[in-house]
Amino acid sequence: MGLMSDVFDVAKYVLTKCDKRLPITTWKLQKLVYYSQAWSLVWDDKPLFYEPIEAWANGPVCPRLYEEHKGKFKISELTRGKLSALTKSQKETIEKVVAFYGKYEPQYLSELTHAERPWKEARKGLKAGERGNRVISHDLMAEYYGGL
Repeated sequence: MGLMSDVFDVAKYVLTKCDKRLPITTWKLQKLVYYSQAWSLVWDDKPLFYEPIEAWANGPVCPRLYEEHKGKFKISELTRGKLSALTKSQKETIEKVVAFYGKYEPQYLSELTHAERPWKEARKGLKAGERGNRVISHDLMAEYYGGL
């Protein structure tokens, strides 16, 4: 498959688009990356990156990105990631997502993801706050967000 971008490219671009709000919490970064992936699946029929996103207790998290910012509360830049790896249409998707979701507080974004089916389905059988690492499927994301 011809996808050259990864989660770090996407996260790096998200941060460049948040410039006036930086630093943002790593929690918020994760949610913006998640929504970028979800809407790419709807608008472009393909993922922005292949790294899986898991349904953690506080919302969707990409573990590979988490490993990179673990221990940090706020972030304003990433050492990894290349903006040049993203196509024009991928950048447009991320820009739209940041324009729409970027104005919200991290807590609101977390509650939003908790109310939506992809995260809820992946968390079936787990109690609130219980650790879980089930992957949120692309099919479920495309179907749910495509229907909004």
